[in-house]
Amino acid sequence: MRFSRIVFAGCLALATVTAAAQDAAPRIGFVNTERILRDAAPAKASQQKLEREFSARDKELQDIAAKLKSMGERIDRDAAVLSDSDRMRMQREYADLEKDFQRKQREFREDLNQRRNEELAQVVEQANRAIKDIAEKEKYDFVLQEAVFASPRVDITDKVLRALGGEGAR
Repeated sequence: MRFSRIVFAGCLALATVTAAAQDAAPRIGFVNTERILRDAAPAKASQQKLEREFSARDKELQDIAAKLKSMGERIDRDAAVLSDSDRMRMQREYADLEKDFQRKQREFREDLNQRRNEELAQVVEQANRAIKDIAEKEKYDFVLQEAVFASPRVDITDKVLRALGGEGAR
């Protein structure tokens, strides 16, 4: 009888230590940032907004590129039959148009990159708020966004996507 009390007390102590150890273990989550920036509703809306905002300028650049190609082909084709002054004039027009094209293309890329970064910052801010809300509600101690490996068991990306109104389940 005394032996069974000792065994019972030992089992009770072991159960208490095990429960305390489980309570002390940190709860860790992982978020796949790439998926958030690709699949979240705010990210998709931002991409569509940028496409609408820059489509006219992109079309203008495509038109100039087509005109340059056409002018270059015409200069090559007609160079032998053109007078020197006409050939020089066409080459000058081509060079001026090419400079204008390169300037507009550079400005387009700079403006697009700036706007993309602004939109991206808003998406990241919304995602971070959603991650923080999920972490607080579900009592996560850590939520990592970069890892060499993350078990699907700790991946909360789908929860974040659902919180942002995007595609959640794979």
